[in-house]
Amino acid sequence: MKELAGRLTALDPDAGAAVRVIAYFDRLSESRAGLEALVRGAAVLAGVPARLVDAERRVQVRVEADGTRQDSVVPPDPGWPSAALTPGGAAVLWLERDGAAPSVVDAVILERAAGAVRIVLDRTRGRAPADDPALVETVLDAGAPEAARLHAARGLGLDPAAPARALALLDGRPRIVAGRADAALPAGRVGVGPAVPVLDLPRSWADARTALRFTAEGTAQDPGPKVVYADELGGVALLAGLVAPGAEPPPDVRVLEAAGAGTPWLLATLHAVVSTASLRAAAAEINVHHSTLQDRLSHAEHLLGWPLRTPQGRLRLQLALAMRHLARS
Repeated sequence: MKELAGRLTALDPDAGAAVRVIAYFDRLSESRAGLEALVRGAAVLAGVPARLVDAERRVQVRVEADGTRQDSVVPPDPGWPSAALTPGGAAVLWLERDGAAPSVVDAVILERAAGAVRIVLDRTRGRAPADDPALVETVLDAGAPEAARLHAARGLGLDPAAPARALALLDGRPRIVAGRADAALPAGRVGVGPAVPVLDLPRSWADARTALRFTAEGTAQDPGPKVVYADELGGVALLAGLVAPGAEPPPDVRVLEAAGAGTPWLLATLHAVVSTASLRAAAAEINVHHSTLQDRLSHAEHLLGWPLRTPQGRLRLQLALAMRHLARS
């Protein structure tokens, strides 16, 4: 093959390069190379980043031209050269080459790499539904045998050696996403567990359920984030063990509820105060003049019974707002 490539190069450089590409991916396939190695080969040979996206099996691998893995949540540009792993399929291998039409060598790289990737995915990930409830339940069950959980994870298309996160939604049905969660989050309120190895996903699921309790609808009467990451809560997560859903709310929460019931702007204003860096930023967040915010704070301090413009008062307010979410049934 090397001799043939040399002869072809003398006649047609593109043809010679194409033969070398074919030989390269044949060697990778014979050595049973993994997905990252195949995507890396495509990137290095093409001289531009390469990206594999298979949403069905929750696989995203992106490698820079120098061989460094650097995943991205930015969607692929439809104008990049690409090859579907199967005709009309959603799983696609991309070369991040802007502007110019794909070359003959690019086309060969995509064809050979996509074929090798398809074989690896079919061998290692199968085609079980990505959200099979029985498999998800098994993966998240700390009491299930490790072998059963690993088998279920492979059925879901999860790489046992790669990090994944559990998601908690209001409907109670758990979900699992591989790698970074940002691009795969469903609409509505979501608690996101920490990224962990597959066998630690039961812990991620428990943390995701806790994070869900800190989410809000994002409305004037229920201000706050719709998506909360458990690993960003820190010590505030301890409050979840102290405030039971549906139980008698703590005194500061009862005061907040009473004040908010008679003052429509109150809760959104107070959330802006504790979630921004300054009062001017808070005023901009709720689109009021700085002096208007000062007047509102004076009125809120009167209703709540504690100062809101001191560090201690802001901390008390922040805890009260968090406990208000936790106290909901």
